[in-house]
Amino acid sequence: MTVDPPQPERPAPDSTGPAPREAKPRLLQDGRDMFWSIAPLVVACIVLAGLLGMCSFQGRGPSEGPAPSYDAARALQADADALEIPIRLPELPEGWRANSGGRSGIEAGAVDPRTGQATRAVVSRTGYLAPSGKYLSLSQSNADEDQLVGSITPGLVPSGAQDVDGVSWVVYQGGEGVEPVWTTRLSGTAQVAITGAGSVEEFRTLAAATQKQQPLTAR
Repeated sequence: MTVDPPQPERPAPDSTGPAPREAKPRLLQDGRDMFWSIAPLVVACIVLAGLLGMCSFQGRGPSEGPAPSYDAARALQADADALEIPIRLPELPEGWRANSGGRSGIEAGAVDPRTGQATRAVVSRTGYLAPSGKYLSLSQSNADEDQLVGSITPGLVPSGAQDVDGVSWVVYQGGEGVEPVWTTRLSGTAQVAITGAGSVEEFRTLAAATQKQQPLTAR
């Protein structure tokens, strides 16, 4: 019987040798994965570029848009109906435009001549743009003169008067940069006032256009 000679033992692998490399991340294994990794970024850049393309830059600041439209004739008639005070519709020259309006109240703004007690006053206000682009507002109220002026700009003091076609308007003024207020008492309980950034001539134009009109008839 033949006996095979003993085989020499194979040396065990050297555990101190270099470790096998880690597998690449799945996203970096081929070009297709690389594409899908950057596709969301590309889409985001396209969307951002589209949004920026919809914007425009103006180095000179915002441009002026058209003035809002306001039906002064209809609004003032509604004020005459609701407030039950003398309300006039100014007849202004061409180029003037009404652009705003509203109503408000002044607590204890008038003294009832029958009782001597302070009562709540009401105010109808209409804003106008003169041909120059300057804004002026007309207030029509049953308030006392000082109460109406104080509700527009507190702290003003009378500084003189302006005669407009025979009607005397008291001019109230404040400090530098404060818009003046012109006011007068027309027939009945109609205390009217004008303020704004307009010139003296524009104040006079609005004053004349208001005072020559008869109050609207309440419906």
